[in-house]
Amino acid sequence: MTRLSVNINKIATLRNARGGNNPDVVKTAIDCERFGAEGITVHPRPDERHIRYSDVIELKKVVTTEFNIEGYPDERYLGLVGETKPAQATLVPDGPDAITSNAGWDTIKHKAFLSEIVATLKSFGVRVSVFVDPSLPMVEGAKAVGADRIELYTEPYATHYLKNKETAVIPYVLAAQRAHEIGLGVNAGHDLDLNNLRFLKTSLPYLEEVSIGHALICDALYLGLENTIQLYLRQLK
Repeated sequence: MTRLSVNINKIATLRNARGGNNPDVVKTAIDCERFGAEGITVHPRPDERHIRYSDVIELKKVVTTEFNIEGYPDERYLGLVGETKPAQATLVPDGPDAITSNAGWDTIKHKAFLSEIVATLKSFGVRVSVFVDPSLPMVEGAKAVGADRIELYTEPYATHYLKNKETAVIPYVLAAQRAHEIGLGVNAGHDLDLNNLRFLKTSLPYLEEVSIGHALICDALYLGLENTIQLYLRQLK
């Protein structure tokens, strides 16, 4: 079974555009779980342009499924994870000005840095996932730094899916197989949607979790949040 974790950053983006607390990020998380989501993901950034650090504190109080906090592991991120102790911390290499994630970690180049960060996060009792491209050396590097899981960066898969889905998924199959062989769990995320999700799921037998935000929230504008979550769950089951 592959779990669906709903990234609610875009709900916070909409709220912040107007001020106030509409839509309510905390209520949305509760509703997502009520509608069937098996996890809640947030990605606070230093400028707090969507999820605020205070949101994370409040969300920790109410999330009853798996809480996943993504982010670049600066001091503020580490402090936030240490305070909230989510189920999972997902490390991404984004700089503070990045609009969205656009590449995985070079786990070989940054081995010393990531090893220290992973050890710190695991001392909090938190599972650690490292965001990587579907590259065997990067997967093996994630294992070397002590990660529990990888999250495969799926934007290239989504981009090439309509051209040739069989070719697009090959690197991900190989990366997932290698991760499984060396004892890493496999997550995936970025640009997954109702069109390409089922094929990825059926192609990767070891896929434990997908994190989906932008496409899911866009679909919810037309289809409703409850219906949309159910549609995504159907692709995974």
